[in-house]
Amino acid sequence: MQSLGNTQYFRVESEPEEGAKVVLAAVYEALTEKGYNPVNQIVGYIMSGDPTYITSHKNARSMIMKVERDELVEELLIEYIHTKGWH
Repeated sequence: MQSLGNTQYFRVESEPEEGAKVVLAAVYEALTEKGYNPVNQIVGYIMSGDPTYITSHKNARSMIMKVERDELVEELLIEYIHTKGWH
């Protein structure tokens, strides 16, 4: 019989989360391949939250929906600041 004084651990291995930078790069590539303007489409998604702005090609829609929109904006702002040399 097991001791009731000890806590049991249950661990579920999940898929590694992809960072916003990786997701944005993959989504940009998928949108470009399908002939969309990736900047317009990504902005549309960030502003509205409507995933139909993002193609399902290469699983891009599913990937972008796993990242919070504020994380996407944060990543874009960080990259912009770095390119301006303001860091």
